[in-house]
Amino acid sequence: MVENLEENRPVVIGGATASGKSALAIAIAKAQGGVVVNADALQVWSCWRVLSARPSPAEEAEAPHLLYGHRTPGENYSVGHWLREVAQILDAHRAGGPRPIIVGGTGLYLSALTEGLADIPATPEAIRLEANQRRATEGAEALLAELDPATAARIDTLNPMRIQRAWEVQRSTGRGLAAWQDDTPPPLLPRDQAHCLVIEADRDWLAKRIDRRFDLMLEQGAIDEARAVLPYWDPQALWAKAIGAPELVEHLLSRMTLEEARTLAQAASRQYAKRQRTWFRSRMKLWHKIPRP
Repeated sequence: MVENLEENRPVVIGGATASGKSALAIAIAKAQGGVVVNADALQVWSCWRVLSARPSPAEEAEAPHLLYGHRTPGENYSVGHWLREVAQILDAHRAGGPRPIIVGGTGLYLSALTEGLADIPATPEAIRLEANQRRATEGAEALLAELDPATAARIDTLNPMRIQRAWEVQRSTGRGLAAWQDDTPPPLLPRDQAHCLVIEADRDWLAKRIDRRFDLMLEQGAIDEARAVLPYWDPQALWAKAIGAPELVEHLLSRMTLEEARTLAQAASRQYAKRQRTWFRSRMKLWHKIPRP
């Protein structure tokens, strides 16, 4: 498959967590050249190398990597920030720089890149705080109930953060998120200008890999990463959404055993992978499929 890729055409790789995306990206970079660009919303944070499954230092030494671990907890970061950073990388490529190999499991990032992103005004801090408080006290279901029907039918209703984001947009702009999305400008990297690949992993095979990988994370220092963020831990923050982080923090606070944290984190990771697979099946139907195993 790698041999059939045009060497100067950007590559975009999507897939569920633990499906082997990063290994494929590095293989392409080593075979044909290029720079591996992160498209995972959790791997941008400096505090999570192990727990977000960022490429290891040895893997990063095999090919150039960009947009990994470059944001500090507490910074504001969104798909819009990511797109602006990727736009600079794409501009550099068009000017003769290395071919980007964009890889990650955040479906929203990949869809925004290849389909476009609505130019929605930033949410005022007061409305974000209101949304945080309501989601914490009333639950995401209360926010979902107030969304316009078109938006409620379109978003991932199992993802509380997506529900909150849609509510914030409606509350701050007076328009539903779906209406903003329908006015989307052209994408930075249209699908027909890139090799768009999505790894389709067998559910049971992936579940076993996820469980094994979390055990490896524990061996490689995931608990130390969680301990390091305890002084400023904020469960509502975007950086705190790393799968397994809330459970390990609860363990460190003596609210659950390590085995309980391990079991819950593995289950959360499998649920996350299920949501990812559903997104990719729905939104990436025209991408080239790579079956695993």
